[in-house]
Amino acid sequence: MIVAVINQQTACEWDDAYERLIHRAVDEVGKVCQLAPDSEVNVVIVDADEIKELNRVYRGEDKVTDVLSFGMMEKHEDEPEYEVPEPDNMLGDIVICMEKVLAQAQEYGHSPERELAYLTVHGMLHLLGYDHEDESERSLMRSMEDKLMEGLSLQR
Repeated sequence: MIVAVINQQTACEWDDAYERLIHRAVDEVGKVCQLAPDSEVNVVIVDADEIKELNRVYRGEDKVTDVLSFGMMEKHEDEPEYEVPEPDNMLGDIVICMEKVLAQAQEYGHSPERELAYLTVHGMLHLLGYDHEDESERSLMRSMEDKLMEGLSLQR
């Protein structure tokens, strides 16, 4: 997997180990979901203000959230139809709020590393079409998250 980790946030201390962990989490999803080795994903780490604005603009929710996924293959109703001449292995972008990572790790009683890996896995699954809108989808997605986190040795 080709992973670009872009740390744009300034509110929290950044450790290079976080970047390595994001790579591990993306690679685990790639392995388990049998993604092409040249599949690409961008993981952007942002401040609360930035993710709040993205959440407002793209989801209509004016609040800070922990993770957003923007899939390259997602089609919005107002986009024009066009043909892609060749297969594109760019899955999309995952945007993670580091302030939420730290707050939720404390709230849930686990490490920031576990929370960051979980949000990365969660975002990757969204890029692959998983969702949690209804109970059956939520159950399937949760099962995949648990399997992937176990593979990372970061289960609950």
